[in-house]
Amino acid sequence: MVALNQFPVTDGNRTNDETLFGLIAQDIEKQGYSIRHGALPEDLASSLFNHQQSLAAEKFKKAGIGRGDAYLENEFVRTDEICWINGETETGKNWLDWSASLQRFLNRRLFLGLFSFESHFAHYGPGDYYKRHYDAFRGEANRVLSVVAYFNSGWTAADGGELVIYENDHDKEGVKVVPLFGTLVTFLSEEFPHEVLAAKRDRHSIAGWFRVNTSVSDRVDPPL
Repeated sequence: MVALNQFPVTDGNRTNDETLFGLIAQDIEKQGYSIRHGALPEDLASSLFNHQQSLAAEKFKKAGIGRGDAYLENEFVRTDEICWINGETETGKNWLDWSASLQRFLNRRLFLGLFSFESHFAHYGPGDYYKRHYDAFRGEANRVLSVVAYFNSGWTAADGGELVIYENDHDKEGVKVVPLFGTLVTFLSEEFPHEVLAAKRDRHSIAGWFRVNTSVSDRVDPPL
């Protein structure tokens, strides 16, 4: 499986959001995922990183799997810690506003029917990982598009912690993404199994998901 479009989208003048969103849409339409280095606006990325660093340790909790009553911490699967972003701070609001702009663009361009967005800060300490998994299962279409943004300066392959995106369940090699500052990854949640390899130093990111509205008469989804 060959990684495509793994090059910066910026030069002397930062590519504007609409152009970036168009490139992401083009990638998704062509191959189902997009890897764009240096894509996240630098001021937004810096603000998010600084905000994540300022959060008190008690704001983070051990990540788990499942939702609601089915939520379960499972260190066999993942060992990172997370803090949900609710837009109560200016930085959080700016991130959610930027994500909403991406959502509107992708709905216009790709007709994905994206309805809402949820995201959290993620911290992987040395040795932390997230084993191979899907963000959504076929036939349970709530999470449609996954988004990951990275905030790690000077990160190299020797530091570990790469995101690995696999083409399918049979792919053993995958595409490795070094979690370097400003890198933005998007992919169809149901289509690509993926994992986070063990990091060798502190690794900071945001993981988010665009969802569709799958509410029925006795259940609201996405939950309020």
